[in-house]
Amino acid sequence: MQVLIVKTSSMGDLLHTLPSLTDAKRAFPEIFFDWVVEENFVQIPTLHPAVRRVLPVAIRRWRKNWFTTATLKERDDFKRQLQKERYDAVIDAQGLIKSSILVTRYACGEKHGLDYKSAREPFASWFYDQRHYVDNQQHAIERIRQLFAASLGYRRPMTFGEYSISPCCMPVTHRKPYLVFLHATTRPEKQWPETHWRALIQFSANHDYSIELPWGTHEEKLRAQRLANGFSAAKVLMPSSLAQLATVISGASALVSVDTGLSHLAAALNRPNLTLYGPTNPSLIGAYGRHQQALCATNGNMTSLTAEYVWKTFKPMLSLREEE
Repeated sequence: MQVLIVKTSSMGDLLHTLPSLTDAKRAFPEIFFDWVVEENFVQIPTLHPAVRRVLPVAIRRWRKNWFTTATLKERDDFKRQLQKERYDAVIDAQGLIKSSILVTRYACGEKHGLDYKSAREPFASWFYDQRHYVDNQQHAIERIRQLFAASLGYRRPMTFGEYSISPCCMPVTHRKPYLVFLHATTRPEKQWPETHWRALIQFSANHDYSIELPWGTHEEKLRAQRLANGFSAAKVLMPSSLAQLATVISGASALVSVDTGLSHLAAALNRPNLTLYGPTNPSLIGAYGRHQQALCATNGNMTSLTAEYVWKTFKPMLSLREEE
């Protein structure tokens, strides 16, 4: 069975899709998937062994110059690549107008997606051959698992979803135990104050842990440098690919993170992870996996989560190890 997945972004949403592939692979051992994804996230689908081919799309970039000659050529090239295969099923797990109009409707095969009541943008459902109702009052992973099961015709397992990430992210060296602090997030209201991070670094260093600080943008690098300033135990990482970050996260004793895509990667890798939430409801889109714990700020104000309280909650997680 050949299936096309349309789920283009973002990092957390893509990682949330992986357990559905595991379910489908167990129901149909011969199944394989092609996956349409934004060009900046092409590494994520390759984490799952059931993915055969990744089709990059550049909707975010194209929108800036939609009718230029270069963009028109790229769009035509993408459409040709998309239509090379005829699929037994096309599953639009994005549920947005842009995914249904710009990708799903051009794919060859019976098109499945969320119905009018379930889709985030109800108009998107007009472009599907089969529309499925999915209860929105459950975690995003369970919603996608329900959509895949309905689209492919199997019963959704009642067990906890499994990411089944390929064994490509295992740490290659043994060294002093370290923690990873995922401090970077795009929205200001999701940021934890730098003074709080520095206090948490001090608590961790006092217990003989080193701390690694990843970053993605120049602004995030500057923040990481400010957080590490004066702490011999804190290290600002070099620029890293997703696979390299996965290796770093996989080797960590535990993590503290804000609401960011990499916190979902930590969950997918089954690393003990304490995620700090402000305006986000973690019951619907929070980190999903073993050894995941959430702390929610009072009235969404991240300042209310003190470093002392975070450390008190985090410290027992340092003894956790990945279950066999």
